[in-house]
Amino acid sequence: MTRTPPALLRTADELHARVRRGCRAVVMTMGALHEGHATLIRTARDLAGPDGEVVVTVFVNPLQFGAGEDLDRYPRTLDADLEIAGRAGADAVFAPFADEVYPGGEPQVRVTAGPMGERLEGASRPGHFDGMLTVVAKLLHLTRPDLALYGQKDAQQLALIRRMVRDLNFGVEIVGVPTVREEDGLALSSRNRYLSTAERRTALALSQALFAGQDRHAAQEALCARAREVPATRARAEALGALGESRA
Repeated sequence: MTRTPPALLRTADELHARVRRGCRAVVMTMGALHEGHATLIRTARDLAGPDGEVVVTVFVNPLQFGAGEDLDRYPRTLDADLEIAGRAGADAVFAPFADEVYPGGEPQVRVTAGPMGERLEGASRPGHFDGMLTVVAKLLHLTRPDLALYGQKDAQQLALIRRMVRDLNFGVEIVGVPTVREEDGLALSSRNRYLSTAERRTALALSQALFAGQDRHAAQEALCARAREVPATRARAEALGALGESRA
């Protein structure tokens, strides 16, 4: 089915002038869309239904980039983003300029991530999650969705958004969507284009280790279940011994 290209909206006034129909589902991005984003948009389309509306936001948020990070060279591909968003089922793309989101410059009042934002990625990127939550809060207010979808790839980000929505009583349902991976197992990311061949191999080590641990755990659970089914005999002792549980 041929879809009408999504409307490109640059201001909050343009967004609010749209006639609201059915359930509104929002997918927030920083652009440079790929299949991971397209999966989010397709999921939003399914959840919103044929009578609902899917809005994709495209905004490279300066508040979540630290000193020396890639704000200036972060890929900006709005024409391609509109095409991908339209094919995936978006009705509108809200792509505001910085002074539309932050009139008067950087905001003096921000959302603070608290202890959850100081761990893991937050430990090496101070202030990153404060900037992320601040723009998410603003975009939720601007787009006024019923549903907002985020990828599980950014697990800490998703956890923080859910906590903010709960703690600050946002009237929106947060939906996590499973990670989409490339053929070699690397999670899809707009920044993957920065990786050299050697860096890509290194990046794969984490997911490979996690999947290996998952497989190991599943194997151990299967052995435990099998051992529990065996009568308390030498055979059971041998099965438990294979797990390093000789004390049992």
